[in-house]
Amino acid sequence: MALPPDSSEIFLREVDENLRRDQMRDFGKKYGGWLVAAVALFLLASGGFIFWQNYSLQRSEQHVEQLAQIFKDIGAGDPASSIPKLDELSRSGSKGVRATALLTRAAVAIQQNDLKLATAKYAEVAADDGLPQPYRDAAVIRQTALEFDNLKPEQVIARLQPLTKPGNPWFGSAGEMTAMALIKQGKQAEAAQLFTAIAKDKTVPDAIRDRSIQIAGSLGGDASAAINAPAR
Repeated sequence: MALPPDSSEIFLREVDENLRRDQMRDFGKKYGGWLVAAVALFLLASGGFIFWQNYSLQRSEQHVEQLAQIFKDIGAGDPASSIPKLDELSRSGSKGVRATALLTRAAVAIQQNDLKLATAKYAEVAADDGLPQPYRDAAVIRQTALEFDNLKPEQVIARLQPLTKPGNPWFGSAGEMTAMALIKQGKQAEAAQLFTAIAKDKTVPDAIRDRSIQIAGSLGGDASAAINAPAR
């Protein structure tokens, strides 16, 4: 016998609910253990990740404090005691700390007249594509300055080419060494043009601009715009 419309709807709803309940019970029996394990693993991984973040943050803060103390020691005339600490920090998981430690170690090596070690440290930073680009660019400049007399002009030009562009923070230093390499190649006209560009760039440090004005003039370049520019 057919059920009334309202009774039919209630019946179908009850059947549907019972079916879903049975499906969930069967699913729970079959996969319940795996679900519990998955949730436990997720919570464990999440907790471990949070712990590692906090640990890394604390370690980074400690490393920054150690660097600050190292700078104080160096400023107080005690660079030797900082060497083991810098070597340790150069293995830090923090990219900024590692790069700073390596660059500082190179600077200490220069103070101790160990140019070979300083060059190696700068080269290490410059070649590490995992470090922030500003640190690598600074290392390239310092490495090239130390090696300049022993490099072929074309090596200097090729190495510094990415930095020898107006607007680059290292345009003055990179441009100056590139122009000197051009002079070694006998390309005075190109060198004069580059020195003039450096002299006219008001973002370049004054000492480099002053040298560029003088050298550009001696090579026949027109640096009058830089000479007449208002002082910064």
